[in-house]
Amino acid sequence: MRTSTLPRIGRDVSVIGLGTWQLGADWGDVSEADARAILDASTASGVTIFDTADVYGDGRSEQLIGAYLRDRPDLDIVVATKMGRRVPQDPAEFTLANFRKWTDRSRTNLGMGTLDLVQLHCPPTAVFSTDQVYDDLDTLVAEGAIAHYGVSVETADEALTAIARPGVATVQIVLNAFRLKPLERVLPAALAAGVGIVARVPLASGLLSGKYTKDTTFAANDHRTFNRHGEAFDVGETFAGVDFERGVSAAGEFAEFADSQGLTAPVAALAWLSQLPGVSTVIPGARNVAQAQSNASAGSVQPLTPAFTAQITNLYDRYFRAAVHDRW
Repeated sequence: MRTSTLPRIGRDVSVIGLGTWQLGADWGDVSEADARAILDASTASGVTIFDTADVYGDGRSEQLIGAYLRDRPDLDIVVATKMGRRVPQDPAEFTLANFRKWTDRSRTNLGMGTLDLVQLHCPPTAVFSTDQVYDDLDTLVAEGAIAHYGVSVETADEALTAIARPGVATVQIVLNAFRLKPLERVLPAALAAGVGIVARVPLASGLLSGKYTKDTTFAANDHRTFNRHGEAFDVGETFAGVDFERGVSAAGEFAEFADSQGLTAPVAALAWLSQLPGVSTVIPGARNVAQAQSNASAGSVQPLTPAFTAQITNLYDRYFRAAVHDRW
């Protein structure tokens, strides 16, 4: 597994991490035993960063990670959690008092005195430009509740606003073969500023696995069912905001090209992302041990050729650019 350095944190992390939304909720049911097996398989494969949030299963994901790490004190894992989605999405809710309350809850869930990295969880756009928000986050650092802070964003413009702030250590953004806009300005800006980029939804909610057909269905409690059109939260978080049927067609082409390079579709998609200049880590989820192992293997794939990126750009231009490029 290759590693990269989070410049403003000063710690190395695996280029493939583990997203743990699915350990909490919204991807169908994952048992505690299965969750622990996924965490075990990931760390055994070289993963050294877990991404979670206080709302994943109302804290279940954090609690599972906390219990796991208490049983494995030998592991050196960066835990990145998120806060800000437990209240109405009103900028007035983003106060020091609420930050203290939310981080205290996460500290309890995770069993950590100081949280490694806390990210604002896709807050309203106005929050990214509010000086007091960053002053309050700096206060949490000074008080020792958190070691570092970052943001999770929906749009490239939000990312650029956050990157300009000197205290922001990381920016998490939707980035995959079907969502290429961050390559234009976000990644270069992050590189120049020394801000880490965390690429989320890297497999477009599983589309880039190449395993779905146009008739594939998902459980009722899976966001790929209940948020297909943005009914519950930003539709860009589900299938990266692309039309499902077009995504299936494009994923079929991608899988054929990946196979010609001797790679499975998900490994190819993750390897390509992890090799982009400016990307610090990629956080795919996994619902079983095999997925966790496959995902992690992408971190040791040899450098891909320029032809690989050209193929991805061609797919994006033909299938998705008109619909998604200017939206996020």
